[in-house]
Amino acid sequence: MSLAPTDLDPDDPGRPAPRDGATAEARPRDPAGRGADGASRRPVRRRGVRAERGPALAWGALGVLAVGLAWWALTAVGGAGSPMLAALDPLGVPAALASLLSTGVLVQDLVTSTLRLLLGMGIAAAVGIPAGVLIGLHRPTRWASALPVQFVRMISPLSWAPVAVALLGVGSAPVVFLVAAAAIWPILLGTAAAVAAIDPRYVAVAHTLGANRREMLRTVLVPSVRPAVLQSIRLALGIAWVVLVPAEMLGVTSGLGYEILNARDRLAYDEMLVVILVIGMLGAAIDLLARLLLTPRRG
Repeated sequence: MSLAPTDLDPDDPGRPAPRDGATAEARPRDPAGRGADGASRRPVRRRGVRAERGPALAWGALGVLAVGLAWWALTAVGGAGSPMLAALDPLGVPAALASLLSTGVLVQDLVTSTLRLLLGMGIAAAVGIPAGVLIGLHRPTRWASALPVQFVRMISPLSWAPVAVALLGVGSAPVVFLVAAAAIWPILLGTAAAVAAIDPRYVAVAHTLGANRREMLRTVLVPSVRPAVLQSIRLALGIAWVVLVPAEMLGVTSGLGYEILNARDRLAYDEMLVVILVIGMLGAAIDLLARLLLTPRRG
């Protein structure tokens, strides 16, 4: 399907209004970056960003220290009457971590969970992006799919776990399915919204210049929707990571979610705590990496 001016309706109530002052003619600009009125159009550099970095790091370290002290106080006070709470003492984390690393189980579980996450995200992107483009471009498809999409996406992905296990059996397949089922909706809806918001004037100009279907996709569609699609993938990545851990508690014998249940069954609560902490740290690292790789660069 090719883009056409009629595919993108400027009167569509779901489309954001154009910016004030946006015209087809570019205002004159001199090499120094000044407009016709002589005023500088260059963005003002935020000189205070570097100055705020030091205090931000200091306050961040203070926050981590405060949480650690509160955690230690909770286990020290409540641990007298609860053996499980006593086993969650932060002072026992290094020894439990060393035990898990010495057996190699933790590293293996990390690799397994990461592969399942990436595979599920790949399936979600492979299905969600084309479907979002179709919904964004074709108004009858958008109208027909609105209610079914809103209905299905409000169902918790974990609700499909019995169906996934019955159809796909035990192992990684149902876990990957649940991850994809959780990640597909942010990608699909973000892509559809970005495509529907393309300025129809860009499409009209490209048609006037004789652009074919491939050139239309390369010069209009992809540059217009790329920032929104990347941010949608980053949002979906966080949701998929949250769903991955409980999904690995259903009929699998590997992964971080399974390792939590395994440690609980062995009453190794200190190792269970280590796995929970690793899940949080790895999730934060994945989000940071996604922010670096998926945030569009200016310039």
